[in-house]
Amino acid sequence: MSGTRVTVVACSPRTAAGALSWPAWQALRQGPVLVGDPAHPQLPYLTAAGIAYDVVTHEELLARDGELVWLAGSGDGIVRDLHARGASFEVIYGSFDPPGARLLDVVAVMDRLRSEGGCPWDAKQTHTSLMPYLLEEAYETYEALETGNLEHLREELGDLLLQIAFHARISSETGWDIDDVAGDLVDKLVRRHPHVFAGASADDLEGSWEALKAAEKGRTSVTEGVPLGQPALALAAKLQRRAAKLGVPAVSYDGLGGELWALVARCQAEGLDPEAELRTVARGFRDRLATLESRDGGRPVSEQEWRDGFAG
Repeated sequence: MSGTRVTVVACSPRTAAGALSWPAWQALRQGPVLVGDPAHPQLPYLTAAGIAYDVVTHEELLARDGELVWLAGSGDGIVRDLHARGASFEVIYGSFDPPGARLLDVVAVMDRLRSEGGCPWDAKQTHTSLMPYLLEEAYETYEALETGNLEHLREELGDLLLQIAFHARISSETGWDIDDVAGDLVDKLVRRHPHVFAGASADDLEGSWEALKAAEKGRTSVTEGVPLGQPALALAAKLQRRAAKLGVPAVSYDGLGGELWALVARCQAEGLDPEAELRTVARGFRDRLATLESRDGGRPVSEQEWRDGFAG
């Protein structure tokens, strides 16, 4: 095919069909247009634009001569085949992936797993059965943040995203879907940032946020919306912060629980997160314990040896 030059028009499968760049439309109008996939999503738009096309195989394309335009499909391998034959070609990009485009792939893969002929395990899951995984992935993401390992964080955020996509896919079978989830989030962010989207004053951002949230949800108490299922230290800190907005001090209580409550109040006064403070100590204890176990075979150690180990 020494006398052949192929213009390959490549399109993102994650961009709406028909939304092509001007150079792509110019190339397609010059033609002749060949395509390998008779169900290519761009074909109805070519027909609407009065552009004729032929459906051919790669071999049939490679056997032709002259100026040709190939409308590439997702993963059809035409560039590889043209390169292997030493053909003259150029690639014009008709569309590109917009930011966040791979999220569409998450939705598509989740739909495939959940649909007939997909994964039996995924198909039988419910909101209730997935509850432990949501907490587990959230804690693993938190741990990645603690360690500062950004690669680990990237992986765990993906696992957390899977849980969101999974729950949305399950709910789509009876009601709302992931587009509703995203739409509600966008609406909420716009409403709660009037200083960005509506020209309001940026003074007292925290107060404005809380006032808008209370108005949206019709809350009559500062205790509403505090999740009681969170870890006890985090729960105590949250309630104390809510109480402080009413000018109510973190009153004292008897017993060991009261002592913990008082320590939470002390952390609050010093601008510290009690959950993070205790987790830092616990992580250090875990690391030291593992070191002693590997060094001494788990033999009993005195408190002084333990403290010396921490010091050194």
